[in-house]
Amino acid sequence: QVQLVESGGGLVQAGGSLRLSCVASGGIVSIGGMRWYRQAPGKQRELVAAITSGGSTNYADSVKGRFTISRDNAKNTVYLQMNSLKPEDTGVYYCNADLWTRVSAFVGYWGQGTQVTVSS
Repeated sequence: QVQLVESGGGLVQAGGSLRLSCVASGGIVSIGGMRWYRQAPGKQRELVAAITSGGSTNYADSVKGRFTISRDNAKNTVYLQMNSLKPEDTGVYYCNADLWTRVSAFVGYWGQGTQVTVSS
C-alpha cells in the first residue's frame, strides 16, 4: 500500500527548531510535487510550504525566512526544517505528495500528520 509517514514533531519552546520528515513508500515509481500543510485547533488546514519535482519552492508568508522545505528523491522523502518557532506555528503538520505508483499516474496522497507544539 502507498503510504506517507511523517515524523519529527514534538514539543519545543519558542525560538527553537524542529525538522519534520515524510517518507513515501509502497510501489512508488516517481514523486511529483510535495507539500507540507498544517492545521491549528479550530482552524482551516493551510499550505505551509511546497516543493516541485524540479526543486522550486514556495512558502506561506508566515513562515518565510524561518522554514525550509527540501527533498531527497533517492529516499522518497521530503523535509521541513523549522527554525525560530513561534507559538502560532503550533498545529498538526501533514505531508502531501503527488505519487506515481504501480497502480496509476500521479495521484495526491496525505500522511496522517504529526503534532508540533510550540510553547511560549
